Amino acid sequence: MTVPAAHIVTVADQLFCPDRPPIDCPAGALVAGELRRRGVPTQLGPLRLTGPGSHPDALASVLSGADGPIGLGVAPALGKARAVLLGWLAVADRPRSVLLAAPRSFCAGVDRAIEVVEQALAQRGSPVYVRKQIVHNTHVVNDLRARGAVFVEELAEVPDGACVVFSAHGVSPAVRADAARRGLAVIDATCPLVTKVHVEARRYAARGDTVVLIGHAGHEEVDGTLGEAPEHTVLVQSAAEVADLRVDDPARVSYLTQTTLAVDETAEVVAALRARFPKLRGPASEDICYATTNRQDALDAIAAESDLVLVVGSTNSSNSRRLVELAHRRDTSAYLIDDVADIRPEWLAGVSVVGLTAGASAPPGLVDEVVAALGGLGSVTVTERETTRETIRFSLPSAVRPPGARTPEAQTSDAGTP
Repeated sequence: MTVPAAHIVTVADQLFCPDRPPIDCPAGALVAGELRRRGVPTQLGPLRLTGPGSHPDALASVLSGADGPIGLGVAPALGKARAVLLGWLAVADRPRSVLLAAPRSFCAGVDRAIEVVEQALAQRGSPVYVRKQIVHNTHVVNDLRARGAVFVEELAEVPDGACVVFSAHGVSPAVRADAARRGLAVIDATCPLVTKVHVEARRYAARGDTVVLIGHAGHEEVDGTLGEAPEHTVLVQSAAEVADLRVDDPARVSYLTQTTLAVDETAEVVAALRARFPKLRGPASEDICYATTNRQDALDAIAAESDLVLVVGSTNSSNSRRLVELAHRRDTSAYLIDDVADIRPEWLAGVSVVGLTAGASAPPGLVDEVVAALGGLGSVTVTERETTRETIRFSLPSAVRPPGARTPEAQTSDAGTP
């Protein structure tokens, strides 16, 4: 349904005042986001305060930014629009510090998975089908969809013989068998670190162990790993569940973990398993991936100094949700946001220091947009805290690898190993 123009609120991205240059409004996305949450249709655009083309019901304010004047404005400033603008002005015009956690945003597995779809589209054309979300981020998925990727929940939605990409989270052998039976051209974008867990599951089951998988029920990565040896694998989600665990032989128990869990909570589950099964065996190197660990360590380094932590990531992103939970365990208020429009004014009341990070599947540009919007409320000082530097890269699958590309599965440095 088309909304009449008269009912749309213009949120200023620039203010035009007489006898002075245009004033940028970097926090316009914050105002627009709050209006949309209240059911008010919006558009970003210039707002002329006086003279020809000005709106008689406009309300605007000029604030002091780090590099000069900044503004906030809406038109018409009636009802909800006026209340929303005043709400943002109540937490504006005060200096703030932003502590940027590093590393943050994309990891090597996410970079690889996105590039797999991009290369498939470039080489094969649209449509390229993708089973599930290639990575758990709405912005990534929407961008690839706009470029010709078709996202489906199950293989039954893919025409026989078509090209299908398996997501970074991996799939079970049953899904692979179904794809082969239907003659689908499969491109596997499973993260190599998830593949490592699948290999371990098969090996542990083959030697006669009960495999305890620590993870979250219903997560796509967990579903894929459970499918590797379903008769020999049990899922445990917390230390409390260990007490009720039943196995065939307590002396033959191994454990694996989902790659995106909270490091400290997982350690508690492993400790409970080891207390219950003293001969417990596990992987030679931990299954929680380097990127998940690094992002948690980086957030831990700034959480105690922050009045508020914002984590950029989608709600179905496990590693992003773990970051929010980590901040809460450090007694710091924290919220998960898909993008800058999700930030609410009441979160910033009395806040001087904002900790900012992003999950491994969130585009780095979204973090930049948050910093810019916060700078639209007043002077902001940005400090990056880097706990480690990631240089790991995974090569593409042969099905989409450009000619001349390096073929090793991973290139690493002393920042970590896959």
